Amino acid sequence: MKRIFTILCALAIVMAGSATALAAEPEAGQSASYYPVSVEEYTYGDFDELRINKTYQLSLSDDPSLIPTEDFVRNGRRYYLLDMTRKDEVGVDIQTHTETITQASDTNNLETILQRLDAEMEVTTEDGYVGILRLDHTSVQVTTDGYATKTSTLTASRSYPNLSEADTSLIPKSIEDKGKTLTLGDVKWSETADVDGEGNPVTRYTATASYTGTASSRYATGYTVSASYTGEVSKANCAVVTYTAIFGSEKAPEESEAPGGNEQHDPTSGQTEAPDTAKEPVDLSGLKRSVMIGVVVLALGVGGMFAYKKFRERR
Repeated sequence: MKRIFTILCALAIVMAGSATALAAEPEAGQSASYYPVSVEEYTYGDFDELRINKTYQLSLSDDPSLIPTEDFVRNGRRYYLLDMTRKDEVGVDIQTHTETITQASDTNNLETILQRLDAEMEVTTEDGYVGILRLDHTSVQVTTDGYATKTSTLTASRSYPNLSEADTSLIPKSIEDKGKTLTLGDVKWSETADVDGEGNPVTRYTATASYTGTASSRYATGYTVSASYTGEVSKANCAVVTYTAIFGSEKAPEESEAPGGNEQHDPTSGQTEAPDTAKEPVDLSGLKRSVMIGVVVLALGVGGMFAYKKFRERR
């Protein structure tokens, strides 16, 4: 019986301690503040007021409300926020960019093509960069779109005078003209009267022969010119936002000169509250809860012991 009672009491004590520990844990969700990139101390105005500027550099996604703006004490003076300024650090991003253009051409003569191409071109890229590019003459290329075959007819004529008869067998059936072989197509005859060496009349014939042939040639149907324009393009961007917290100062009361003092500045009063009134009330809700749990457990233990005793008496 004593052993059971001891176990129940120990269980009550452990549960009460656990509840107290849980009640004492700090609240989650506290956000960290930013640290300044520079701190400047200076005097301002005719009365040489001591001031401090704290400069913070944040990205566009950072929350400026996390910048510390509470009062603080330094070297016997209380500093309080006067103003907060913002400045977008605008910069220019410069990149090398190349644009390649293609266009149709009716010639593959490079000199003629270069005369037709623009020396410069203005561009705006998809991501907002703008600039002027210049033609890279070494990049100009000409390609042939395709080829076709053209057939042409060749003609030539030959005259054969002083023939004895108007007989086509006396006419060559083919000839060579400019490297091409032409064949006999048509013959026209003419005749003249003459006398032989004995004075007898004779007839002489002249043949005018026409020769024909064909020649095939391959030609380009068209050309495509490609050329590259290269240069620098730029775009204004804002990647950093600079915030400057401006703190004015006044002589700090003696009780606030301890290190780490962060009492809020009250411009209408130079006095501070007494230490007893400045303290926050102690939260005893966690302790009350733990005591109640211990009492419940202890009551259950006593009730169990009493029931067990009754059970033994009946036996």
